[in-house]
Amino acid sequence: MGGLSLSGRIMVTLKLTSLSACAAILSACAPVPADRFDMTHWQITLPNDQNGDNQPDTVGVKALQSFSHRDYFYLDANKRMVFMAPNKGLTTPNSTNARSELRYMLRGMDTAIAGGSPRNHFALKAHPAASEFAAIGGKMAATLHVDAVSQNATYADKPPAYSIVVGQIHGKKTKSKANGFGWGNEPLKIHYKKWPNHKTGSVFWNYERNLPKDDPNRIDIAYTVWGSDWDDDTDPGSEGIALGESFSYTVNVYGDTMYLTFESENRGTVRHQINLANNIDAEGRVDRFDHKQGYSGDMLYFKAGAYNQCSPKDAPSFRYPACPGTGNLATDMANGNYAQATFSRLIVGAATPPEKR
Repeated sequence: MGGLSLSGRIMVTLKLTSLSACAAILSACAPVPADRFDMTHWQITLPNDQNGDNQPDTVGVKALQSFSHRDYFYLDANKRMVFMAPNKGLTTPNSTNARSELRYMLRGMDTAIAGGSPRNHFALKAHPAASEFAAIGGKMAATLHVDAVSQNATYADKPPAYSIVVGQIHGKKTKSKANGFGWGNEPLKIHYKKWPNHKTGSVFWNYERNLPKDDPNRIDIAYTVWGSDWDDDTDPGSEGIALGESFSYTVNVYGDTMYLTFESENRGTVRHQINLANNIDAEGRVDRFDHKQGYSGDMLYFKAGAYNQCSPKDAPSFRYPACPGTGNLATDMANGNYAQATFSRLIVGAATPPEKR
């Protein structure tokens, strides 16, 4: 500005200041997921630590109404909700898997209700104290596509390699383990998995036996929707779902039964159901290793987003495929060491009677 008069320099300074202010306002007013989706009962866990407490960040329901994160949780140009989780990121205390994942809070913004209260969870009809819960059952419906799963895994033969969970029902972990409940297990995890050399991936869901963590029979039992099983390296080909290909799921827990509906424009509709209050599996067989009352004594809640299954942990369990990651987001994304899903619809409400067929 050396050649400008004093008045000219003042005018330029004012214009630059005005532009900076406008940029700040536009940034503050940029669309966030809550502008497009009903977030009034959701909180989110992210794989980073902006507040420096060495824990993954959690954004509560009230704050989520004006929140987005440019890397992990945001609206894309088509106003769809994007979730991203690297292989290596901050994780919750009971997991080694990074996540950018919503957790449904039935209490909404009423923080007078404790987070661990039955009034913030749903239960099965068979629960002995069912009347104390916010709801009996519930229904979650989503439409999405998976953009990326980790392209690398040290132990490619371990089932969680190359996979992401995009929807869950989770049991609340409690201090009391009365009658064998409160372990914090998952009666439902909806997976997408794609091997690096395959053109398409597989969609399947897992039921976790409701047993203590150190019980060797506490495993995930997989049920195929489209493509292959989670430990089958056969290329799904035309039977699978490609990255970027949209599909939908509906999870309807009515009474004691979980009704699952999966829909794809190219692959049609697939339905499954399982009674969550006993030890009969989704194929009608008694599972002698599972808890005889299933999840009937647990507090339950829905989750949705990107729960990266490619754990970086290197250990003997089938759960740990030792997927590489540096912790540097740009490097890990460039190397394909992350998972991402994009949702165009996500709705939670009351359970509904199953359709008669």
